[in-house]
Amino acid sequence: MPPRVKIPIIFAVLFLLISVSVIITIAFVQFHHKKPVSPGLKYGIVLDAGSSRTTVYVYQWPAEKENNTGVVSQTYKCNVNGKGISSYDNEPDKACESINECMMKVKEKIPLNQHNSTPVYLGATAGMRLLRLKNESAAQGILTSIRNYFTTQPFDFKTAHIITGQEEGVYGWITVNYLMDNFLEKNIWRAWVRPEGAETTGALDLGGASTQISFIPEMSEQNVNNTVEVTLYGYQYNVYTHSFQCYGRDEAEKRLLAALVQSQPNKLRVGNPCYPLNYEVNFTSGHMFRTLCSAPYRPANYHPDDIITFRGTGDPAMCSAKVASLFNFTACYGSQNCSFDGVYQPKVKGTFSAFSGFYYTANALNLTGRFTLNEFNASVWSFCSQEWSKLPKIIPKFDEKYAKSYCFSANYIYYLLVHGYKFDAESWQNIIFQKEVENSSIAWSLGYMLNLTNMIPAEKARILLPMSPSLFAGLLFLFAVMSLVCLIFFIFLVARACFA
Repeated sequence: MPPRVKIPIIFAVLFLLISVSVIITIAFVQFHHKKPVSPGLKYGIVLDAGSSRTTVYVYQWPAEKENNTGVVSQTYKCNVNGKGISSYDNEPDKACESINECMMKVKEKIPLNQHNSTPVYLGATAGMRLLRLKNESAAQGILTSIRNYFTTQPFDFKTAHIITGQEEGVYGWITVNYLMDNFLEKNIWRAWVRPEGAETTGALDLGGASTQISFIPEMSEQNVNNTVEVTLYGYQYNVYTHSFQCYGRDEAEKRLLAALVQSQPNKLRVGNPCYPLNYEVNFTSGHMFRTLCSAPYRPANYHPDDIITFRGTGDPAMCSAKVASLFNFTACYGSQNCSFDGVYQPKVKGTFSAFSGFYYTANALNLTGRFTLNEFNASVWSFCSQEWSKLPKIIPKFDEKYAKSYCFSANYIYYLLVHGYKFDAESWQNIIFQKEVENSSIAWSLGYMLNLTNMIPAEKARILLPMSPSLFAGLLFLFAVMSLVCLIFFIFLVARACFA
């Protein structure tokens, strides 16, 4: 073949190979180097309507989920001014007025374009459970007023309902274990995985009207009659949980005050061994006797507006004895698997997180985290022996509303944990008294949100291609034409060389 023909053929082959290579390369890059783009964050709002106050939490999580459960974090918390919603039984519209200020702040925390898609849930706990038992129409009136309020808000209102004590216990357990990374943790590649051999942590919650204990017992003590099955991140857990109505801190103290009034001859001036020495406070009879929990102590000639003066005697031993009388331990006499009031309970196992009222009481005694039972008892005795004027120097954040009752609360916690739940000196050291983990509050509301995200569909990640479809099509067409031209030219040169 003459050189003048051979050189053009070589160039034609070279350009043909380059064009084909470019086509293969851009096709490979376009289809094998796709990058998923996160659809962004989703938000959820939970109102924890407790017996003493309401707290609004804003949670967020990536729109794509891990094994059908969102990876949720707390992004904002607002404490509603005023009392719990159950206190508005005679004026239900004021329950909405109390939460409006927090909801206005919440609007600023969530992007405007996501308001309509952000779900709102209100869960009411023991205060509303008690009100429903006492006056169901009043409880429904409060919930109806709240539902009507949220129809005027820009968010996607889902529900306002009274959760059961069992649900409150389970959601608290979920929160504790989620925050402690017992469900998920990030591996060295920053991917979420289930921790190898992770043990779960029990949950101890002390609210105003009820208290809950939740933990996973030994396998031999797990059955459908005493455990609840929970599924999170593709795994199942069998959790023992029980909620004790009327055994929350506030309701228990009202029962104590009612019992003291009943036991003393002067019903309008009563000594209280659990109040600090020289402290005096006035309550109406209705404060103690209006609640269902104190009904057994209510006198026949009860007048809710009568003023009763309680005078602190600062007697640790007498306080302890009075607190013990609030529990019915005889119903569990001789049984190892029983807490109090005849309630079945497996033996406590593993570590426990004690939050809400447990934490605040321990903190007032300058005890947080882990400490021994002996340290706790010594602190309680010392604190309960103090005169009222000394407490502002002892308590980290002094507030009369709570300071007057810390001696009662501490004794109450002792009997609840030791004689009720059967923690001994050894297992007590497995209890961590804490308020939050990494700036996220320990409360049942986070577990509630985690459970609800199983019902919120995940969004698929948007795929980001290296080239736009139009650019890819244009380049493909260009190099395909170039390949075809090179091929035709190559065939022409070969044919001419053969017939030359």
